[in-house]
This record gives sequence, C-alpha cells and structure tokens, in this order.
Amino acid sequence: MTLLAIGWEPELRGLLTVLIGFVVLCGSVYLIMATNMGGRLGFLVTLTGLAGWMTLMGMVWWIYGIGLRGPDPTWQEVPGATVLQDPLALRDSGAIDDLPPIPADATPTESAAIVSQALVDGGYIRLDPANPEFGQAQAAASEFLTEEEAFGPGGYVITDVFDIGGDRWPKINDSLDFVAFFHTPHYVVVEARPLVEVRTEPGRAPVPPEIDENSPVHYVYMERNLGARRQPATVLTLGGGAIFLALCYLLHRRDRLLRENLEAAGAVARTA
Repeated sequence: MTLLAIGWEPELRGLLTVLIGFVVLCGSVYLIMATNMGGRLGFLVTLTGLAGWMTLMGMVWWIYGIGLRGPDPTWQEVPGATVLQDPLALRDSGAIDDLPPIPADATPTESAAIVSQALVDGGYIRLDPANPEFGQAQAAASEFLTEEEAFGPGGYVITDVFDIGGDRWPKINDSLDFVAFFHTPHYVVVEARPLVEVRTEPGRAPVPPEIDENSPVHYVYMERNLGARRQPATVLTLGGGAIFLALCYLLHRRDRLLRENLEAAGAVARTA
C-alpha cells in the first residue's frame, strides 16, 4: 500500500526521484573518492566539487534567466486607483497631471477622445494592438475588471492601451545597455468600453458585438512589477561561490599542514 501511495501521489514521486538522483550522483562520486583518498578527505573533495558545480550552474541560470527562476514581471494594481470609472479619477490618481475640462454635455465617446489626447500630450505612448505589450496589459486589466465586477463576462472590450515610463539607465548607447540595472517606474492606462447587450436567436448567426456609445468608459491604471526572475540564481551563485572558496581554502590549509608535518618528520629522521 505504501508503494501504491508513492506511485499515485505525483508530489511524493517527484520528491523521491530528486532525492534518489541526488544520493546516487553524489554518493557514487563520494564512494570513488573515499576509496582513493579516505573518508574525510574524499567527503571534503566531493563537497567542494558539488559547490563548484552549483556555482557554475547558478552563473548560467543567472545570465540566461533560466532554470531556478523567481517571479516573472507582471502588471500589478495601483492601490486605491486601479479601476477608474470617471475621467476625473485619472487626475486624482496621479495617472495624468493636466486634464482639459470636459463639457457637461459631452458623450462618453467624446469624453474618451479628450482623455486619450490628454494622455498622449502628457507623454503616454498609444500601443499598437499588434504589440505584445498590448496583449499583456489587456490580460492583466481584464483580471482587475473581473475582480471589481465592473462588467459582466464578455460585456466589454479593451480599446486602447497607453504606456509611459520604464526606461533603463545608465546606458552607454542604445546597443550597450548591459549595465542598465536601474529602471524608472512603468505605468499603463487601459481603456475599456462596454458592449451593447446582444440578443441571440436560435438558428441564427450571432450578431457581432458593438460598443455602447452611451455608457461611461472605464480605465485601469496599473504599475509594472519587474519581478525577481534571476534572484534565486543570484543567491545560488553567490552562496555556492562562497562555500566553494571556503572549501578550497580548507583543502589548501590541509595540504600546507600536511607538507609542514612531512618536512618536520623528515628533519627529525635526518637528525636521528
């Protein structure tokens, strides 16, 4: 029954697979080292090799961002100012500094056009729908709109995405930016328009959805979280490197003491 439980549970099977692989790999190396160098010295050499291998593997993962990875970059909510149902809320949230006055009799479409122009004039870049960043912001905004229950399922469409910030520095030039470790804050404003409720009839093709021109426009204000994709690899590289250097020092110290003891024993033998 225990074997059946282990074979059924994928977590236990995966844990045992990694544990057995680790024991076999390190144990076989230690067995060879112990038979040639002795138990203590063989263990020290095996542990040093393991730390060096972890350091090299961590360096590769750190450079290419693969292997042991941390959280990927995502769009996160701006506390208290994520889903905005009023154009004036954009100014109050800090998404835009200068918003022209909107006429009281302006339609939602006219109001959205004024806000869009104000965002472009304020430094925002209107993303092309074919841009991958447009799709990422669209997916993140859809999650926040669903959580806030601003629209029903399939009751809205993302019409525009405005992007600002996210520059990296310092840069030597546009092609040499490998030392640009610092970033400016990165924000997006996503425009969501409600759709007219479509009535379906049995046996007829569905009617294409249309934007409701009389309903207010919603905006989703988000900030880019750069994540920590390379953080675990960085910790592994630095930690493994420190252990490797410490073990190398112990091996060097052992060799030095052994050489001194052999020289002292040889001097005593020559004197005798």
